[in-house]
Amino acid sequence: MPPASHTPHRVRRVVLAATGLATVTALAGCGGSQSAATSLNEQAPVTLTWWTGQADTAETILEDLAAEFHTLHPNVTIKVSSGAPTTDDLLQKLSAGFAGDSYPDISYAYGSWAGELEASGRTLDITDKVSDPTVKWSDFSSAARQTAKPTGGKTIGFPAVVDDIALFYNKTVFDAAGLAYPTADWTWDDFRTAAKKLTDPSTNTYGYAYSVSGGEETTWQFWPHLWQRGGDILSADSKKATFNSQAGVDALTFLRGMVIDDKSVYLDQTDTNASPLFASNRVGMITAPPWELYDLKVAGTNYGVTLMPGYNGNHETISGPDLWALFDHKDPNRAYWSYELAKWLTDPAQDLKVNVGYGNLPLRPVEMDTPEFRDQAQSQPGFDVLAKNIVNAVKVRPTVQGYAPLSEAIGTAISSVLQGQGDPRQALDAAAATADQALAG
Repeated sequence: MPPASHTPHRVRRVVLAATGLATVTALAGCGGSQSAATSLNEQAPVTLTWWTGQADTAETILEDLAAEFHTLHPNVTIKVSSGAPTTDDLLQKLSAGFAGDSYPDISYAYGSWAGELEASGRTLDITDKVSDPTVKWSDFSSAARQTAKPTGGKTIGFPAVVDDIALFYNKTVFDAAGLAYPTADWTWDDFRTAAKKLTDPSTNTYGYAYSVSGGEETTWQFWPHLWQRGGDILSADSKKATFNSQAGVDALTFLRGMVIDDKSVYLDQTDTNASPLFASNRVGMITAPPWELYDLKVAGTNYGVTLMPGYNGNHETISGPDLWALFDHKDPNRAYWSYELAKWLTDPAQDLKVNVGYGNLPLRPVEMDTPEFRDQAQSQPGFDVLAKNIVNAVKVRPTVQGYAPLSEAIGTAISSVLQGQGDPRQALDAAAATADQALAG
């Protein structure tokens, strides 16, 4: 579901929202303008406030579903709105709402905000409820479940959007080079060999493109390399950066070899050039998420999609799940119906309208066996590959409050090394030291 800030793209760009977050402040007191009930009465009239973070068509879809829920449960009135001018503004709006005791019952939230929202003390804990087998909580991807339970204690909401990255290859570029297309069992060595052969300086064609903006796109693309080699971003207690392990050094050394030695990688300084170059047959391969499909369809690019290349048989990818975060107003009726709304919204029948029909990946695998899913897979080649690839999103990007400066530190290190400025180990060690200071703070 795209946020208002990312139109005209049909699918929101979650990874770009990981840095520069506002601080959520925990304050005493909560409730809002309604008189809080002291005991649960499922039949009592209740009013819920729902901030969707959406605009245009996406907002209309959710407003229609809110009306449908009210029809099913006439005692539940839902005040539904985008909540803020853009999705990116929602966290600051929530923080102000906590201070003014005017926050919603349910809100769209980027997954990277989950730790901060839990730390606010304003979220509901639905851990016991989602343990009910009828909820089928295990149907959600591992990354989505972990994001909804950011510190491993409380489950603060339901998954709202899931995604992952896979290998996109330009068939026109491959055909011109006389190379066979990538397969699902490709290794990174296969990938590197192909990228070198696809590169043609005479036509300014590159085998691969990688971000060196130093932002979240740079780190987002790096984490699968780290994970596949057995590395982790943080220590088990989330207090220390561990991306500077041997796995991290080896991963960055590999990318540096492609850039510096092979000269087969286009370095994207802006995070905006790689996709158009791929679409116009100037880049042979990119690793990208589902939102790329719509743009490629519009451009008429002849492309294919397969799994990320693997290391020692591990094709792990990354996902940036977002949430329907639920908030506590010390009112059992509002808590009950907030949960019921989020649960209903993420059931397959509704998710086919909310996500699949809109072009996002399905939240649950059962949705892949539906006409709606098959229509999207036919309309946007590769959609089915990306949907099935979600099982390879095993680990989750951290949601700790120090993640933004950590991401900035390693992003800067990666960018410097790939541009020939610095040694992989020294750069990652320096970035880890900076990250540790942020985590300690």
